[in-house]
Amino acid sequence: MTTADPAAGRDLVQADALYDLGRYEQAAEAAARHLAAHPDDASALVLLARCRHRLGDEAQALDLVEQALRAEPDSVGGWLMRTHVLLTTRQYERAEESARRAVALAPHFWATHYTLASVLDRSVHAERKRAAYESARTAVSLAPEESDAHFLVGLTAQRLGNHEVAERAYETALRLDPESSEAHNNLSLLHLRRRWRRPGSWTKAAEGFVQSAALDLDDRQARYNLETMAWGTVAGSRWVALVGFVAASMASAHLNSGAEGREAVIGVLLAVGVMAGGWGGWFLWLTRRVPPRLRRPLLLVSRSCKPVLAMATAVAVLALHSALRLLLWRYDAFGALAFPVFWAAVITYWVSRARLQRRAPQH
Repeated sequence: MTTADPAAGRDLVQADALYDLGRYEQAAEAAARHLAAHPDDASALVLLARCRHRLGDEAQALDLVEQALRAEPDSVGGWLMRTHVLLTTRQYERAEESARRAVALAPHFWATHYTLASVLDRSVHAERKRAAYESARTAVSLAPEESDAHFLVGLTAQRLGNHEVAERAYETALRLDPESSEAHNNLSLLHLRRRWRRPGSWTKAAEGFVQSAALDLDDRQARYNLETMAWGTVAGSRWVALVGFVAASMASAHLNSGAEGREAVIGVLLAVGVMAGGWGGWFLWLTRRVPPRLRRPLLLVSRSCKPVLAMATAVAVLALHSALRLLLWRYDAFGALAFPVFWAAVITYWVSRARLQRRAPQH
């Protein structure tokens, strides 16, 4: 762009720099000053549209980008920006039209194929998801050093169920950009799926979620995944508590039936052995599964997650009841409490699970 007004040119350069710094309000003001002198500057209109989009004003962003395209119909940046705004407002058909126009204008530019893949990936139809995967692969072939392109290949492959390809794509994205919180998060989801088939996968998943949350403090998905892992760990311990509950109940019933001497001692020792062995084995397994570097993040997440706290409380009450029933077997009150304590744990499991699912971020 040429202009006889150096100040106007400086405004546009300043707006671009402020946008890169994330100062969108100031960038919009600088772009607006430039447009006051050059109202038909398509690049400035697109930049101002990007600012308004970042500030959440989608209606004005779309109006600005439409102005830019009227001034310069072949503006690739304009068509790409239009696609992003339409995607945000869930106007998928119009977004796809814009993305395909951008591809037609710049078929050798990776970002046009990346944007088209992003649009097609929103579809629920399998054939369009496959088309999204192919578009993402085209973007990678045009820009093999772009982390975002590899991430999108991983995402589209994961949606198609091709987890091996997805894993390789996420690993490549992280090699190119180690601070990609999304790649850490999605790769961890793949590790989590394999936790029963590959030793150490659960730990790798937790590490990835912690890394993702640390890189992006606003990443609610990574935090939710950590909450799910913490809840699953606590909920798994309910089986240990139930085994102890049954052992304590049987021993107490045996004692109350009149068992004495060696027979009574053996019954109590067996119950104590089952309970101590169960909890000792569980804690040993837990310390091997959750290394020290992950314990603090999981504890911090658990402390602020009510479903995890509720499940932990139910398990603790069940275990405490078992111990007290065995110690105070003569008191009928503990036997009477067995039924409500057991069903409280069962109900807490299902209620806390439902509450946890409600905390899932909406996409």
